[in-house]
Amino acid sequence: MAELEASGSREVEEGSLMGLPEEVLEQVFCYPTLSHVDVVNVCLSCKKLQEVCQGRSTVWKHKFRQRWPTLLKYYSTTESRNWWEEYRTRHSIGLQVRKIVDTFSKRFFTKEVPVDGFKDIEALGGPFRFIEDELLSILNLDGRKYLTWKYYTRKILCFLRQQDVMEKLKEFLSSPPEQQKLIEGVVLIDQYCNPLADTALENVLLQLNDITEEVKKVLRLTKPSHPSITAERDGEVFIDDLELQRQVLDAMNCVLYKQLKFKGNEDDYYNPMNSYIHQVLRQKKGIPITLCVVYSTIGKNLGVRLEPVSFPSHFLLRWCQKFEGSTDILDYVYIDAFDNGKPRTAKECVHLIGQQVAANFYSSVTIKDVLFRMVTNLFHLGKREGSDQSYQLLRNALDLYLTLAPDDVQYLMLQARLYFHLGINPEKVLDILQHVQAVDPLQHGVVGHLVQLTLEQIARKNQTTEVQIKRHTDEKHRKIQFSVGLIMKHKRPCSTMIAHMCLDSHWP
Repeated sequence: MAELEASGSREVEEGSLMGLPEEVLEQVFCYPTLSHVDVVNVCLSCKKLQEVCQGRSTVWKHKFRQRWPTLLKYYSTTESRNWWEEYRTRHSIGLQVRKIVDTFSKRFFTKEVPVDGFKDIEALGGPFRFIEDELLSILNLDGRKYLTWKYYTRKILCFLRQQDVMEKLKEFLSSPPEQQKLIEGVVLIDQYCNPLADTALENVLLQLNDITEEVKKVLRLTKPSHPSITAERDGEVFIDDLELQRQVLDAMNCVLYKQLKFKGNEDDYYNPMNSYIHQVLRQKKGIPITLCVVYSTIGKNLGVRLEPVSFPSHFLLRWCQKFEGSTDILDYVYIDAFDNGKPRTAKECVHLIGQQVAANFYSSVTIKDVLFRMVTNLFHLGKREGSDQSYQLLRNALDLYLTLAPDDVQYLMLQARLYFHLGINPEKVLDILQHVQAVDPLQHGVVGHLVQLTLEQIARKNQTTEVQIKRHTDEKHRKIQFSVGLIMKHKRPCSTMIAHMCLDSHWP
């Protein structure tokens, strides 16, 4: 094999490789130091070696596993695949992704990437997981190199993941209410607002199931025969006996608030992290609505029905003490997950906000209503400050809100004004305004004025002259050019500047 690699020849001598059993040849080709180019070159030498590499598929499956181990989670161990084609597709998509990323700096380094700026990456064929994996591999490159690539890769990855999450959210909302699960909707909101975080639904469910198991351990100590101990994790079967339900709630309070130290984040209440389920599970702090999501999901796993209540300024859960479906607010105990799972009567809930409220505020709400409230919370948090981070939160919250209520004129106009104010996506502003006009013709005056301003904004951008490349003022450094992401280092005691490119061969 050493002679073959050194010469690069495609001819294989009789009695060397040809005389080896196919199983041994496979082991040779799977050797880590052999690249896919080496294997292909050997395959071209004769029909037998080509059959070993491609016909049996073992070699390319092994090469795929070596090169892209993180993708294996998408494949079943019993699944039959053409691994040669799978390898070729993933390799080809990787090359195309890098080529597209390389063009972003030249096209968008003086402005925000517009929505249609991602059309090249969207037009790529093949599985989304391959595109995503290549983008992640760019982000994991050496920390001091490829800064420009990484900058635009983050933008591309955020855009693609948000597009994917938005499609899933629309599908979720279009499903029958009885098939919707609150935790799934909450995770989708989290994923949309944190597209670069690893917030998989499976991981969130695993953490909640682990907490459920801890509650079962507590129940075993006091009530070994309790039906919740053997209950299925999906919690579709609810317990009828109130005393048994009370035992579950006591065990939940013990585990969540005494053992695991969950608590309401009173010290940093308005931190957006309190609204993201993966952060709440990690930091064990949250606001009433997210803690209620955790509490009710675990209760459901253990057979206790806890209904969400959108109480003013303080989200609650209610637990029925009478027949199911009662409309009398006095038939319910209201659980405050923000305050260690404390049970309250309807009258005691008044003290939470210091005023009387109508009876309808004690009623249970739908999953969509819960998501509305979560998104509205994020929207108001985004308005609190004027930083880039808060603007992004505001944009995300508006996107989510208008997915839940696509014809809400007030929020459509807010979105249009925000985009106009930030000077990004003026074409998107025109689309929004056109939709507003179709939904509510009475907005014609306001819409017309903003359309005119937006058209003027587009005209000004089109007249902007091309940015000139900056050059060093010293004549001897005229050849040095500057680009986005360029790292400049000063040598001492001399003033020589050394430019480190973030991309291989990426001069402007």
